[in-house]
Amino acid sequence: MIELNKQIPEFTAHATPDQTITSSELQGKNVVIYFYPKDNTPGCTTEGQDFRDHHEAFSKHNTVIFGVSKDSLKTHQNFKAKHEFPFELITDPNEELCKLFDVIKLKKLYGKEYMGIERSTFLIDSSGKLAKEWRKVKVKGHVTEVLEAASQL
Repeated sequence: MIELNKQIPEFTAHATPDQTITSSELQGKNVVIYFYPKDNTPGCTTEGQDFRDHHEAFSKHNTVIFGVSKDSLKTHQNFKAKHEFPFELITDPNEELCKLFDVIKLKKLYGKEYMGIERSTFLIDSSGKLAKEWRKVKVKGHVTEVLEAASQL
């Protein structure tokens, strides 16, 4: 688990359309990484649309956005195109990034328990340190709160 005000460990991830992203190449920008359970589900779609609708405001604060789930690049590409997301989606099928940020949690659905992604958002400052985190995110109003925090960096 990454502690606040600590450097994010080096990571490499695969993102839409077919690119590789490393944490070191993100230095110099603030970064929002938001983890969500699954493409094309109601809450995840709303959250993505909220980030899309505030994308320009994040850009004005030198902040880039990445969404992360375990879905494939193909599914991500379709999700991104369908909702016109101006940011990239990272695929994490082996849960490497999920484990790094400690977002895999025991969840319950219709009385069944399973391990899955807990909706979480992380704000990393331009020097690569974790500036703020939100766990057990409720979608409504969340993006505005993240934007406010990004504007303070």
